[in-house]
Amino acid sequence: MYVGVDCGTQSTKVVVLDPEVGRILGEASRPHRLDEQEGGRREQDPGTWITALRGALKEAVAKSGVDAEAIRAIGVSGQQHGLVALDAAGEPVHPAKLWCDTETAPWNAALVERLGGEAGCLERLGLVLQTGYTASKLAWLRDTRPEAYGRIATLMLPHDYLNFWLTGERVAEAGDASGTGYFDTRTRSWRHDVLAEIAPELDPERVLPRLIASREPAGTVRPALAHELGLADDVLVSSGGGDNMLGAIGTGNIRPGLVTLSLGTSGTICAHSPDPVVADSAMVANFCASHGGWLPLVCTMNITSATTRIRELLGLDLAAFGERVAAAPIGAEGVTMLPFFNGERVPMLPEASASLDGLTSVNTTPANLCRAVVEGATLGLRYGLEQFGRLTEGVDEIRLIGGGARSPVWRQMLADITASRVVCPEVTDAAALGAALQAAWCHRAGAGDGELAELCTRLVHLDESSRADPDPASVAAYDEIHARYRRCLAERHSVT
Repeated sequence: MYVGVDCGTQSTKVVVLDPEVGRILGEASRPHRLDEQEGGRREQDPGTWITALRGALKEAVAKSGVDAEAIRAIGVSGQQHGLVALDAAGEPVHPAKLWCDTETAPWNAALVERLGGEAGCLERLGLVLQTGYTASKLAWLRDTRPEAYGRIATLMLPHDYLNFWLTGERVAEAGDASGTGYFDTRTRSWRHDVLAEIAPELDPERVLPRLIASREPAGTVRPALAHELGLADDVLVSSGGGDNMLGAIGTGNIRPGLVTLSLGTSGTICAHSPDPVVADSAMVANFCASHGGWLPLVCTMNITSATTRIRELLGLDLAAFGERVAAAPIGAEGVTMLPFFNGERVPMLPEASASLDGLTSVNTTPANLCRAVVEGATLGLRYGLEQFGRLTEGVDEIRLIGGGARSPVWRQMLADITASRVVCPEVTDAAALGAALQAAWCHRAGAGDGELAELCTRLVHLDESSRADPDPASVAAYDEIHARYRRCLAERHSVT
């Protein structure tokens, strides 16, 4: 048996996978609390991730009906970019600043300038620094929390931290490290010179985790913890990775020709490349994959986080919200929403706020507001998809994951807005499945048996009942709505 963990913004999910029968035997989740404040601050206590992991793991194993001692390996997926700075005792010096934190936008702009603008970033890192990456969070901590900064002994990402809790080892892998802003995504190596620009007092040899390959184990579960959790004393912990990288594995997106799109708290679009990429747009990040190769990726910051705000504002449950979206016509009778509640990364508007256009005394209805926020989030994903240019040429099917993927209305809307076929894997929480698959790959690689491609072929299944094909009339209608959306971007934010 293999365990996959996905530590996201809203919850930690755990699945127990039996690769021989080809299915998940048990799954569970526990919620997290997000500390949101004015000015774009988004933080979490890393201790809540451990509490959530303990509870979800225990429940998932119980639901699976298997003995915990049958578990051979664990894989961890984590929300990318979060800064988990530890002291010499392994304790966080400050709450983790998350991927969706935009408080550090001024520090990011200053770093980009200091590195020589977009060209300098590409030369040193293989990508352009964006607000949300770990680098600007570290610069913020240095300037605003000098006492905490002075106690830093190790710099980690959320999944690195959970691997550290499980194994006691301070390691990192290329996929998640790609989003730190002090890692060269082409050579898969730390950039000590860039870290010195951000945090000159820190010794990179001391504070940066040891890099391991994607198929290498981070270590084995600590004996005392294994005893507490009822595990055997030789359970491997795989390298793990960022949620987007493990989500790609969980959808079988480990070869060119596929696109994975996540309708989660944020929205991500990723493809696969065997080589490093230099996209036409600086908004496409040349991230490494967590299985080898590269994972060019675009991230928008307001998907279910935006729809949830409107849903809760109107006092609707998920079913009622979906009914309102379906009841409103395409284009929400002229209502356009730019749902930038958390600022936005694509387009690059970290300090933007949400806005509504086109409201009249006739069209201001709950149904149109619900439709407008879903359309606005989805049109933002089309904007992101367009940034890939030639990298997604020839791709006409999108593999859709995340909480929003459960909505038939949203799936059809995405198919119509992107003019692409859309289908979900049977397991839409793909990051947890991907973590379990990577764990199995890591364990079997050590035994000289099995390859990740074979595991994905056998264990990643598409849900044909979820398939949505673009409707020509709706595609044409959405082309007009997209033009309206772009006019709003240009008028409000000077984005062309």
